[in-house]
Formats: sequence, C-alpha cells, structure tokens
Amino acid sequence: MTDTTAPEATSEETAGQSGIRILAQFVRDFSFENPLAPDSLRAGAAQPAIDMGVEMNARGRPDGLFEVDLKLSARALRDEQAVFHVEVVYGGLFHIEGVSEADLEPVLLIECPRFLFPYARRLISDVTAEGGFPPFLIDPIDFAGVYAARKAQAEGQVVGNA
Repeated sequence: MTDTTAPEATSEETAGQSGIRILAQFVRDFSFENPLAPDSLRAGAAQPAIDMGVEMNARGRPDGLFEVDLKLSARALRDEQAVFHVEVVYGGLFHIEGVSEADLEPVLLIECPRFLFPYARRLISDVTAEGGFPPFLIDPIDFAGVYAARKAQAEGQVVGNA
C-alpha cells in the first residue's frame, strides 16, 4: 500500500473525453396478457411459437438531455391462439457529452439501449414467471445489427446482401 493518492483529472484533461451518464431509468409502459389462463398452463401442451419485436426511439430535450426508449414485445402462439403477450417500453434519461453530431444517433440507438436491455429483459422474465410460465429470457440483442438493418431499410437497401 502507498500513502500517495492518484491526482485528479483537471477539467482541461476531461474536456476531450466522451461520456454517457444514465440519470434515470423507468418503465414507460408495461403490459402482460394471458388470455387462455388457466388452460394455457397445462402440462404437456406443445411449445408455443414466439414472435419477438424490438424498437428503439430517442429524442432530445430542451435541457440538453436525451430520452431513449427500448420497446420489447413477445407474443407466444400455440395452434394460432395467443398463449401470452408481453410488451414493455423501458426508458432512460441520458446525459451525453463529447460525442460528435455524426456519432450521436448511433450512440442513442445502440449504446443507450445496451444499458437499458438487462432491466427490460428482467421485467419480461419476471412477469412471464408470475403468469405461470417458465421465465422467458430474451437472448442478448445485437443493437448495432438492428440499427444497421433499420438504417439500410430506411435508405431502401437490401439487407444481408454483400
């Protein structure tokens, strides 16, 4: 051990650094439907087909902060009947500094959702378990891939072809 302490960075040293700070996280909207309960909980029933949806939205605020929403939805169908439907819009309030205007959109729609995802994933897992199903754990999401695909789609490009 040493008695010396590391020098603190001056404002001039930190001025060129970029950073993302999460100021708040919150559930903006949350819904769970189990329309066939208790019949949907029968043991031995066939595995349902799961349809997943992912959306990311961001907007600037007059105070210079950014609101980012991550919307995750999952619908389970068995024999063309809804077994469950869950949807969560999980939001965050972010302070972003040192990021160029050209890099701001990818930061808001890739990096910020990466911070929010584990919390939204846990909500879905918990509510499906409380609904009587095994916990539904969403696989990690490649937000950069989703962003690139949506950007290419918006520009009219074919996604997946080199």
